[in-house]
Amino acid sequence: MTGQTPTRTRDIARLYLDFDSFFATAEQHFNPALRDRPVGVVPLDSPNTTCIAISREAKARGLKGMASIADARKLIPEMQFVVARHDVYVRLHDRIIEVIESCLPIAQVRSIDEVVCELKPSEAAEGLALGERIKAALQAAFGDVLTCSIGMAPTELLAKIAAEDSKPDGLALLNGQDLPGKLYHLKLQKLPGISDGIEGRLTAAGVADFAGLWRLAPKQARAIWGNVEGERFWNGLHGYHSERPATQKRMFGHSRILLKDWQTSEKIAVCTRQLCLSAARRVRRAELKATKLTLSMKGGGYRGRRGATGEVLKWSHEVAFPPACDDKCFLDALNAALTAARGSVSFRAQSVGVVLHGLQDPLTVTGDLFDLPHAAQPERDKRAERQKWERVSVMLDNLRARLGPEAITLGPQTEIPGGYLGAKIVFGRIPDRADFNQAPVADDDTHFCSF
Repeated sequence: MTGQTPTRTRDIARLYLDFDSFFATAEQHFNPALRDRPVGVVPLDSPNTTCIAISREAKARGLKGMASIADARKLIPEMQFVVARHDVYVRLHDRIIEVIESCLPIAQVRSIDEVVCELKPSEAAEGLALGERIKAALQAAFGDVLTCSIGMAPTELLAKIAAEDSKPDGLALLNGQDLPGKLYHLKLQKLPGISDGIEGRLTAAGVADFAGLWRLAPKQARAIWGNVEGERFWNGLHGYHSERPATQKRMFGHSRILLKDWQTSEKIAVCTRQLCLSAARRVRRAELKATKLTLSMKGGGYRGRRGATGEVLKWSHEVAFPPACDDKCFLDALNAALTAARGSVSFRAQSVGVVLHGLQDPLTVTGDLFDLPHAAQPERDKRAERQKWERVSVMLDNLRARLGPEAITLGPQTEIPGGYLGAKIVFGRIPDRADFNQAPVADDDTHFCSF
């Protein structure tokens, strides 16, 4: 691997900590009435949505993640459903990080409920006692409900595998000499980094189980993945650490699943406007400028990790503009995209997304030809207009920072079902406090579903 020479040692060097059913146990932590009961956390107060997290009690009774409310109620009639409270989870995450770092420095925060620590030889020598010390500190701070699983291994990938294989509330040590014997029982789709697509490629290459995966050569893995990630995966799986290059932010975007009564063109315009403004504020906080906006819509069937129903219909439209960071430019681009959608989208949109991309650092942006002193007056007027709206946008940001997120908006701010536009916890992204455009929700203010 060019520039990515793996470290040829298989000593314990990484600790991976993964909280169990984090959203659900967070709700049980804040509301004692939910403890020891099957709980589902949903994105919307609607009987037609699916669970984004379920408690250990629900899992113990056979319910699978991402179950629909109808399926959950069929299996567990008394199951309790609460609406996700993302700002509460972020505040809890921040407190958890402080407790973990009182025991051990955190190298990377991988998600709202997952962190990885790099271990010094003296720390690794503690073995399982180190994991027990972290668990004890968390229990002292948060009680018995917020449990986590910890894996320790030569690489982050192996430590994550060890943590997931020991859930819930587990603690596992995976030494280099344990490889590959202790992993033969794992199914390919349970391994981090193997998506549906990669699993299909492995199957096509004749790899049907872990033993076959282990026998691959590094170059074979790279060919199957189609890029260097395959070789990185091979190294991580075999206990050899390789540095991952720093990533650069390429876009700011938000999406939203729409309730049936929000799947009209008028309601889509309202929703995407707020998604756009949330993304715009993130662009300005990063001190960048965007040059493109893409509006996307999906409808039709639904695709999950292990299957698909119906055909997923997709549409997207990109609008380009000079480097900008102001709300007016982005909203003008959004309106152009919405106009295009009204003339070409032939299906009922069930979800929408707005992405600002083509990011540039203002210090490296090449000046516009029309910014020159001898430019024609109409073009100089356009430049002055852009600068005015940039000042207005920054002024609005400053007022919200001083007076609260709901103090002032550009245009009406309609309440969208599910709230948290632009501030939902998704995949590896943890929203900043400034991403929340509503007043904070109290920790103990559980949002029970109305159905």
